[in-house]
Amino acid sequence: MAHGHLLARLISGALSALASSCAQALPRVRHSTSALRLSAFLWRGTKGRRESWGAHAQWRPFHRWPPKEGGWQQQQQQQQDEDLQQVSTRSREALFISLSRSGQARRARPPPLSSPFRIRLLSVGGRRLPLSARSRWASPFASAAAASSPTTTSFSTTTTSSRLVAAMPEKRPFERLPAEVRPINYGLCLKPDLIDFTFEGKLEAAVEVKQATNQIVMNCADIDIITASYAPEGDEEIHATGFNYQNEDEKVTLSFPSTLQKGMGTLKIDFVGELNDKMKGFYRSKYTTPSGDTRFAAVTQFEATDARRAFPCWDEPAIKGTFDISLVVPKDRVALSNMNVTDRRPYPDDENLVEVKFARTPVMSTYLVAFVVGEYDFVETRSTDGVLVRVYTPVGKAEQGKFALEVAAKTLPFYKDYFNVPYPLPKIDLIAIADFAAGAMENWGLVTYRETALLIDPKNSCSSSRQWVALVVGHELAHQWFGNLVTMEWWTHLWLNEGFASWIEYLCVDHCFPEYDIWTQFVSADYTRAQELDALDNSHPIEVSVGHPSEVDEIFDAISYSKGASVIRMLHDYIGDEDFRKGMHLYLTKFQHKNAATEDLWESLEYASGKPIAAVMNTWTKQMGFPLVYVEAEQQEDDKVLKLVQKKFCASGPYSGEDYPLWMIPISICTSEDPTHAKMQVLMDKPELTLVLKDVKPEQWVKLNLGTVGFYRTQYSSDMLESLLPAIRDLSLPPVDRLGLQNDLFSLARAGIISTVEVLKVMEAFVNEPNYTVWSDLSCNLGILSTLLSHTDFYEEIQAFVRDIFSPIGEKLGWDAKPGEGHLDALLRGLVLGKLGKAGHKATLEEARRRFKDHVEGKHILSADLRSPVYVTVLKHGDSTTLDTMLKLHKQADMQEEKNRIERVLGAISQPELIQKVLTFALSEEVRPQDTVSVIGGVAGGSKHGRKAAWKFVRDNWEELYNRYQGGFLISRLIKLSVDGFAIDKMAAEVKAFFESHPAPSAERTIQQCCENILLNAAWLKRDAESVHQYLLQRKASPTAV
Repeated sequence: MAHGHLLARLISGALSALASSCAQALPRVRHSTSALRLSAFLWRGTKGRRESWGAHAQWRPFHRWPPKEGGWQQQQQQQQDEDLQQVSTRSREALFISLSRSGQARRARPPPLSSPFRIRLLSVGGRRLPLSARSRWASPFASAAAASSPTTTSFSTTTTSSRLVAAMPEKRPFERLPAEVRPINYGLCLKPDLIDFTFEGKLEAAVEVKQATNQIVMNCADIDIITASYAPEGDEEIHATGFNYQNEDEKVTLSFPSTLQKGMGTLKIDFVGELNDKMKGFYRSKYTTPSGDTRFAAVTQFEATDARRAFPCWDEPAIKGTFDISLVVPKDRVALSNMNVTDRRPYPDDENLVEVKFARTPVMSTYLVAFVVGEYDFVETRSTDGVLVRVYTPVGKAEQGKFALEVAAKTLPFYKDYFNVPYPLPKIDLIAIADFAAGAMENWGLVTYRETALLIDPKNSCSSSRQWVALVVGHELAHQWFGNLVTMEWWTHLWLNEGFASWIEYLCVDHCFPEYDIWTQFVSADYTRAQELDALDNSHPIEVSVGHPSEVDEIFDAISYSKGASVIRMLHDYIGDEDFRKGMHLYLTKFQHKNAATEDLWESLEYASGKPIAAVMNTWTKQMGFPLVYVEAEQQEDDKVLKLVQKKFCASGPYSGEDYPLWMIPISICTSEDPTHAKMQVLMDKPELTLVLKDVKPEQWVKLNLGTVGFYRTQYSSDMLESLLPAIRDLSLPPVDRLGLQNDLFSLARAGIISTVEVLKVMEAFVNEPNYTVWSDLSCNLGILSTLLSHTDFYEEIQAFVRDIFSPIGEKLGWDAKPGEGHLDALLRGLVLGKLGKAGHKATLEEARRRFKDHVEGKHILSADLRSPVYVTVLKHGDSTTLDTMLKLHKQADMQEEKNRIERVLGAISQPELIQKVLTFALSEEVRPQDTVSVIGGVAGGSKHGRKAAWKFVRDNWEELYNRYQGGFLISRLIKLSVDGFAIDKMAAEVKAFFESHPAPSAERTIQQCCENILLNAAWLKRDAESVHQYLLQRKASPTAV
């Protein structure tokens, strides 16, 4: 699922358009189950009625269906009433727990419970401890000897009490589904009502009773079962006499009057549900027809645990079955599912409906099931290996599906050849969904996408959008093998799915579009983003033990995606491509149509390569964080002797923990003699290592981590660093190594290990830099520093520095594309002009205003690649007329990409009253629900005042926002974008206090990370602000400034 792509797009999209932005390139992200929700269902006469109650809880009056023969019995009525009373008391008490600052629980009085309603309480908040400061690292070599014993290797995820750690809540008790009954085949028929937003369902499942029992336990959420029965093979049907809903665990227990004996049988269930508006389960998606009518499609999003909202099932990845799916839909609608259509015939009870039947699926997990009902056009082709490929678009926009179709048709044969395993289905559909929380979802044979992740207008789509579509298509199609054909055994191994797909998507795009230089972009978009998060004390290991499914959503983050991808990239480099492919083929063929764990992949790769894969990789997946390798050199005649020491890298400064975490690090070393090839490769498996580089002259530089492949940061001695700076200026160091060196230095400065002034001096060495991705990473880091210094009274000085750094490349590029330029030139021009415009570069601002005026008046339409930099520039320095014009362009835009482009930059406006207007717009009908987060995030990143206004807006509108996103990943993104830019200690306390009284359990870890980041920002500001100010003043006075 393309969660990480969307994450980077939300962060580097919403923020990168603004002054605090990371202007880096684009990638991935996810959704989730709701974390704190009280819901109930009202059928028929009172459909859709909702009332607000308590702390963001929802309730709907619940009316049971009239009993049918073999259906509801008096015993069930009594049982539910008893359960209701017990659950009501417990849940009301738990829901209103709030926490004092000392972490001690206190209870607030819940409101009176005046009306019975069913409660689904998934989680409440837990203990949160105060954040504390951390001591600094005295010496890079200190305590290394004490760590020399192999027994010091640790996989603990907790750190010492002196560090910036907030306690995670205790994990909720959870049991996986019992093993007495297992599905073999689901016969499923669904009939969605696109007017009343409900659906009826019939399930006939072939099951095996493995152990005699009188009950069947399944997953079920927001569904009402009407009747249920079990018919043993060749015997009489037995009707269920009770349905006991365990709402907290989203389970239902079907009770039977007699024992179900071992053997095969058929389970029949009739049920009803709601086409919800939460972008999960079986939900409704609003769209506008070419004639301007508003209509709704019925679509699905089941990962991680929402298939249970569409039909009762065994909703665990390891409990696989085949599926025979039928949909009863309006005859003028398109109906799609995982497999090809086998029959379409009139529905006997209604001439306006048809019943569409689909072929039986392979054995698969429930989270990969999908169905879509709506109005769509499509384009199609066949891949070279004969698979029918279709891209479904909104009506009238089939042309916009051609680019994704081209990518998909190239991608399927590439993966078939790479894995040496054919794609197992007869077709693959890619479809654009109007309302979609994630970037995309890899449903087997029917991949769903946000419109902006699939549709490309040849005239109005920018280069970055093409690249993003290529990456997301590559990501989701990789899952058709790695995730769908072989599935993780449990969510603990989620990273195996997402990390692998997040790596191989780049391999695929590099194959399809070598001109993108995509692997350099990987370092900026994934590698450094993962390191930024993993340096926090509130990070987590790649492999996280997951119990209750409500815990899954916290690990759909940059660790699972981007760190996972980065360590697989490192592993691929360590093994070599040939042995890596052999191991992947072995893994996929051994476990096809089955489930696997991380250890199974290591075993296959170890067998293929003969290297100690498990021993190496366990140090990267089972423990949190990553190492900082300190290196110093000594010349001994014609040789250089290097001394290396590894320690955990921490965002808050030198590591001072009592334990000594150790990584097995593949180290590669190059020299100025040949910067593109390793002079030495070694596996560093101890705290200290001494190496001798033969025949390296004193004037030759030495660099670790060739290609920035190893997942570690490097700190050079001052002499070694000094010798590398000329290689940045003369470009003899390859782009990916120039990027890695600069990023390491910036992170060391953020952590207080070196001075920020030293990094600014190094940044000036990039004056001759031609590479887009290197500039992108520089832009991102300068954006972070600008956000920090917006808390000072010398913000204008850092903007002058930005103008000085970016002016030479801006003058060289100009505004218009030149003959022979390509994809990366277009990206670089947009990046540089946007950066200069936001920083107030006079010539850029004047030209942006002129071009914007011509664009609005229709005299000369802006190219797609220039729209974002022009829009953000005129808004940053604009007034109410500018904002009104931009909102008019938004309303007129027919393409979602253009709407999103405008939404992400609106927060650049600077006047307080206009900022408020933008925030109000974010929650209006003009903005799709999933895009509200980008608008608010853009405001928070736009200015100091915008940051305060956005945080207040989130607090004032929390109930509506929480209700909209509930436990999904968007609530975490909203929180992060709203508060991450603060740099005052008291703001960390304010954020912490707010979420203690307004729990958001699925965002628990994100909240802790945000509080930690705020404290780190505050410490950085106190530590380096004055020296940075003095440097900028001296530089301003110097005639030698860049």
